[in-house]
Amino acid sequence: MAVEWMPFELRPYPQPTLRPEGDYLRRAWAQSVYPLAARMGVEIKLPPVSPQPHTRLAWEGYQFARERGTGAEYNRRVLRAFFVEGLDIGRSEVLARLAGEVGLDRAAFREALEAGRYAEVHRRALRHAHEEAGVTAVPAFAIGGRMLVGLQPREVLEEAIRAVG
Repeated sequence: MAVEWMPFELRPYPQPTLRPEGDYLRRAWAQSVYPLAARMGVEIKLPPVSPQPHTRLAWEGYQFARERGTGAEYNRRVLRAFFVEGLDIGRSEVLARLAGEVGLDRAAFREALEAGRYAEVHRRALRHAHEEAGVTAVPAFAIGGRMLVGLQPREVLEEAIRAVG
C-alpha cells in the first residue's frame, strides 16, 4: 500500500496565521505536542517564525517535487526545516534551497513557484481534501473507504490497512 501526501491548509491566505509567542500555541505545545513527541521519540520544536507562514508555496513546491518523483522526500525536508530548524517555509528562496537539498533543480523550482505554475494543481488538491474527502483537521488518513482524523495509535492505522489489504 502506498502513502500519498495530500495538501491541506489549516489557515489559508488571507486568514491570519498564529504567532508562536501567543498563549494558545505555547499552551497547546506544552500540554500536547511536546509530551507526545517525547513519548514517541520525535524531535520537534515550536517554530519561532512569527507569524507562522502560510503553506501554499510549500504545497505548490510539493506538486513540483511530486511530479519529479521526490514528493515524500521534499515533504520530509520541509517538515524538518520548519519543526526542527525553525525556518520560514513561506519564503520561496527557503523552499528552493530545501528542494535543492533533495536533488531538485533549485532554479527551476523557484521559477515554477514564482510563476504560479502549480497554483491550480494545488487548488484542485485542496478542493478535493475539503469537499470530496471531507478533511477538516490534520492529520487525516483515508484508508480504503474509512477516514481517520487526528492522531491515531499505530494499532488503529495497522488494523485499517489490514482491513483493505
